[in-house]
Amino acid sequence: MRTLAVLVLCSLAVVCLTLDASTGSQPADNPAQHGLFVEREQASAVVRQKRAAGELTLTQLESLREVCEANLGCEDMMDTQGIIAAYTAYYGPIPY
Repeated sequence: MRTLAVLVLCSLAVVCLTLDASTGSQPADNPAQHGLFVEREQASAVVRQKRAAGELTLTQLESLREVCEANLGCEDMMDTQGIIAAYTAYYGPIPY
């Protein structure tokens, strides 16, 4: 068992040293070359933007309404204060 552990550690060390030697040790002039930074358009396409409560589609509102109708208290609150307030009060933040 010890022999296997030593072999794995040695092979891992060889792989790390080989990768370090192949990439070179020259400092990068531009950090964007290594993928640390992306353009704003690319980042906004990847990161999902949080919507305001008023921007929900009709399908999303209907989905919230169906969940809220299963609870009598939530349904009563939905009739008086609206679906957004009722869902948030009984089930927490809107998932989308």
